[in-house]
Amino acid sequence: MAVDQPTDGFETRALHAGQDPEQVTGAVVPPVFQTSTFAQPAVGEHTGYEYARTGNPTRTALEVALAALEGAEHGVAFASGMAASDTVLRRLEPGDHIVLGDDAYGGTFRLINNIYTGHGVKWSPADLTDPAVLDAHWNPATQVVWLETPTNPLLTVIDIAAIAEVAHKHGAKCVVDNTFASPYLQQPLVLGADLVVHSTTKYIGGHSDVVGGFVATNDDEWAADLRYLQNAIGAVPGPQDCFLTLRGLKTLAVRMDRHSDNARAIVDLLGDHPAVSHVLYPGLDGHPGSGVAKAQMSDFGGMVSFRVAAGAEAAKKVAASTRLFTLAESLGGVESLIEHPGAMTHASAAGSPLEVPDDLVRLSVGIETAADLVADLAHSLDQIS
Repeated sequence: MAVDQPTDGFETRALHAGQDPEQVTGAVVPPVFQTSTFAQPAVGEHTGYEYARTGNPTRTALEVALAALEGAEHGVAFASGMAASDTVLRRLEPGDHIVLGDDAYGGTFRLINNIYTGHGVKWSPADLTDPAVLDAHWNPATQVVWLETPTNPLLTVIDIAAIAEVAHKHGAKCVVDNTFASPYLQQPLVLGADLVVHSTTKYIGGHSDVVGGFVATNDDEWAADLRYLQNAIGAVPGPQDCFLTLRGLKTLAVRMDRHSDNARAIVDLLGDHPAVSHVLYPGLDGHPGSGVAKAQMSDFGGMVSFRVAAGAEAAKKVAASTRLFTLAESLGGVESLIEHPGAMTHASAAGSPLEVPDDLVRLSVGIETAADLVADLAHSLDQIS
């Protein structure tokens, strides 16, 4: 659904875009329109809604709000982040080619490598930290360059504007998975991306209680196709899911500030701990992408990864021995999570060019008291020192 370009501040849009008081009762929170169909005043006429797969007022509120936060003309909500990704890729035809960053979410790799290759779509991994290499080795069949920044789980930073420029030079689209940063910290469309994909399950929902996905774009043609596919395929979020995601969206800004602050406290601990061989966090001055991160992000978020000096088994022990950091997949909730990517979220990438180090631990740093989180992780690391 098209929306006017925003003039209000981010926090104001998060609370008000698409969320005017309900007209009949004056309810200040958009209601959960728990209905599968809508009465029509005459045959072939409707008041904007006809069937809940095609559209629902609660979903409309979410789509308008999220589009406003990404500075997008169009926003389309889906039942999951993977449903959003799949719908974007359904425009590809046999023989088309995808460039996928060589560090990416395991589910994205699985979708492209295990599903789309079976339908004749080709793909190849690329180190997107060097746009000149991408340009020099361009595959003329490439239709999409798909990137994450910061990446999952190695926290590599990609220059969105530079990659978008290369993609556009060759007539391809640049798709950015903005899940790790959220629209509060990074605006890919402003930097030249054509489409932005989110798992709203993560920071946007923010409370580990709802699954969803979203695509934002300023491209009218892509938006029309996405909207058509959303209805035709039917991978849509229910009204309660949309309600919960909108609820989380209202506090995104204040949560991201706290996530970022707490992550810095964790990074300070990791940098000085003898059990840790490498700290992966874009806010570190020694991070190879720190300059780009400072230029295209307003802060560095709550995701931190590190490698354990003693190897894979020690890394698994750390992940399994914390008290406040819950051993679980996913990320972006108010509570802190810890995982071993090689055995959990990225197991599907084992043996591929996207395989992750087996001594890697990934943290989603929550909004608890920072000192408590530091003490919890320090205790686990001390056990293997």
